[in-house]
Amino acid sequence: MDLFGIPLDFVLFALTLLGVALFHHHTLAVALTGLAVITLYKLGFTGFKAGPGFGGLVTHLHHEWVILSNLLLLLLGFALLSNHFEKSRIPAILPRFLPDDWKGGFVLLVMIFVLSSFLDNIAAAIIGGTMAGAVFRGKVHIGYLAAIVAASNAGGSGSVVGDTTTTMMWIDGVSPVDVLEAYVAAGVAMFIFGIPAAMQQHRYSPIVKDAPAGITVDWARVAIVAFILLAAIGVNVVVNVNFRHLSDAFPFIGAGVWVAILVAAIWRHPEWSLLPGAFKGSVFLLSLILCASMMPVEKLPAASWQTAFGLGFVSAVFDNIPLTALALKQGGYDWGFLAYAVGFGGSMIWFGSSAGVALANMYPEAKSVGLWLRHGWYVAVAYVIGFFVLLALLGWHPNERHKAAPAAPAAGIAAGQTGG
Repeated sequence: MDLFGIPLDFVLFALTLLGVALFHHHTLAVALTGLAVITLYKLGFTGFKAGPGFGGLVTHLHHEWVILSNLLLLLLGFALLSNHFEKSRIPAILPRFLPDDWKGGFVLLVMIFVLSSFLDNIAAAIIGGTMAGAVFRGKVHIGYLAAIVAASNAGGSGSVVGDTTTTMMWIDGVSPVDVLEAYVAAGVAMFIFGIPAAMQQHRYSPIVKDAPAGITVDWARVAIVAFILLAAIGVNVVVNVNFRHLSDAFPFIGAGVWVAILVAAIWRHPEWSLLPGAFKGSVFLLSLILCASMMPVEKLPAASWQTAFGLGFVSAVFDNIPLTALALKQGGYDWGFLAYAVGFGGSMIWFGSSAGVALANMYPEAKSVGLWLRHGWYVAVAYVIGFFVLLALLGWHPNERHKAAPAAPAAGIAAGQTGG
């Protein structure tokens, strides 16, 4: 069923996103309502990719459950990790090591960028938000919040352990070296959005010049934070290197984080009371991801730099996980360009990435698309400039197929050997 030539599925999804933008105090209700309406429409009229009716819905949910479970476990787990980090009192002494003008805010963004290169971007954004709340006395400008999300997404865009989408590429067989060039664009973007964001934050609430006297670091909580992060990284690496064929069968990364949290609880109890609020924010993101997964997007336009560039803007409103899955299936991309586009592009709107949703759970004032775009306009500018600098310096060079075509028997054997 179409409306003016547009499938009604897309119209319903667009109305859901519009509702989120307009009614930012009721985002969860809007997202759940949109999910319910889209699900009922597909049950009654179009069916799902896996088939019609309830059978098709069940099969579709079975296909999506690992991604959704991983995200839920990570968002909840990193909310507790952030509290451990805050209670360690590291953020309280951080001003001693940062410049006391706008450059302090910029250095903090660079730290988030670096953290995200080897941590999940959700963790980097949450830790960054915790540090910003401490050094700016709880007054963090919405433009700077957008910059924190942008820094975490930019830092993860060139690393196969820094973002869900790049991890997906690695799981599918793309070489980590092929996505590394994304850092050319991400590094340029870091300066384009980071400097104006830091200046904006300095005018709004300058960095605390001196940390309060008498603060002692709780090294036990520092160790717990390191333990949880190492568990996430370790499980990610072990599964992708040795058990790649099982990565779609179970949410290993999220489960690994929670095993670490429960083990560490013997030493220091986490703040369990944070989970209900974090759960609400997580359900919001998962609802939008599930809506996006139901859209009738069976193929993307022909692979080109123009398509990759456009996907960056699409990923700000359309979850980048299914976009990445479609691009991997299609092939023919320069994976560094795609990693930058789908990884960093979601920063342009607060719900365009899981890092943005996680940070908005900490700072509810960020849940306004209008304010995010108005005060964080430099993120979109940085995306465009970074992309074209990458294009000018390295050029568009589609990578060789990382998986052999399944048609020929010999190719099938090769694909089996790579585990792709």
